[in-house]
Amino acid sequence: NVVLFDGTRLGNNVKVFPGASISAVPQDLKFDGEITTVEIGDNTTIREYATISRGTKDKYTTSIGRNCLVMAYVHIAHDCTIADNVILVNNVQLAGHVEVGYHAIVGGTSAVLQFVKIGAHVMVAGGSQVRKDIPPYALAGQYPVCYMGINLVGLRRRGFTHNQIDDIQDTYRQLYLRGLNVSDAVREMESRENISTERRAILDFIKNSPKGIIKGPEKSEVKSEA
Repeated sequence: NVVLFDGTRLGNNVKVFPGASISAVPQDLKFDGEITTVEIGDNTTIREYATISRGTKDKYTTSIGRNCLVMAYVHIAHDCTIADNVILVNNVQLAGHVEVGYHAIVGGTSAVLQFVKIGAHVMVAGGSQVRKDIPPYALAGQYPVCYMGINLVGLRRRGFTHNQIDDIQDTYRQLYLRGLNVSDAVREMESRENISTERRAILDFIKNSPKGIIKGPEKSEVKSEA
């Protein structure tokens, strides 16, 4: 049976499969009985034994957008914000306050640390442990998670033009392959004229990333912190 606790708010044509639990009290010792919710947008599917905790007084809601697919045994903790058209594959575990951008896909059994942001159109490889933010359009994986290229297959499927894809690739070349630190790379790219929408999305994401972004393909978080 499905269990829908107080605070569940379902949009139109939401499908919830057996064993799922929605809007249970958050697994947060600071929670003190505040009136909070889980909001799920139209046409989203919640598969078997997924668990979605309601919000805390920080945001008062856990939000899942429209046209999402939350597969079996996924856990979405309190105060997470999931945008439209997101896919969370089997047994993905999202800690509290995680944000996932539209059209992102998080591969099976991946775990995402509290407050991490995953950008729009990102693809996270299965089995990843995500401790840093992942900027838009990126393909991320390995251990620790690092930048592995752009999500080329996903971008082509969603109708991105050749010029848009080239611009995204150039942005990441500047960011990861020129030997600049992140701040200098962002500063250099922002000094240019006629910044594209896609490049602007990446730069704005980086500037609003308190946790910092994932490392480049030849570095790891372990090495950088040693």
